Amino acid sequence: MVHKIPAGTLLFWVSLYLMVTTLQTLVPDEQKHSTRLTVSTFPTDIQTTAYTRAAQDCYEILVHHWCKYNFVVAMDAMNNTDWCSLERVKSAYNNFTVCTETVADCLLLPWPNRFVEQTFVDIHRTYFQDCPSEALSDPPLSIILALVMTPICLIPVMVVLVVLKTKNGDMRS
Repeated sequence: MVHKIPAGTLLFWVSLYLMVTTLQTLVPDEQKHSTRLTVSTFPTDIQTTAYTRAAQDCYEILVHHWCKYNFVVAMDAMNNTDWCSLERVKSAYNNFTVCTETVADCLLLPWPNRFVEQTFVDIHRTYFQDCPSEALSDPPLSIILALVMTPICLIPVMVVLVVLKTKNGDMRS
């Protein structure tokens, strides 16, 4: 199912993009780079300047009305039972991720950031909350014992080999 975007909407987003790129040219280079070169921790805090506040507002609008809209359309095209199938969901999910990252890059904003993290949490709460999750359990005791005892037994063997090798005076490997 192909969803057509009205011409007026497309014109709006193109105008918004041109306005933002014009704003980017008005911001001095040192200010652009100082806001871009932040230490990245997850989620990234955005240093607030007039430019970044406007870019963040624009980012939130674009993510909500473009990226998330396309994700919702893709998810609504599926049955609710398919939402828990990774094979069915991964394309829409990946497209949403790439879209949020691309828009952030275009606006010179760090990605990931708090807004996109919250958006992902909202998406998971809406679409994936009822999906069954496989509970992880400890492996059987025999596996744990084998994994623990193997290195413990190998250490004395390696020590004996090193001692015998150096005791004979043979330094060749």
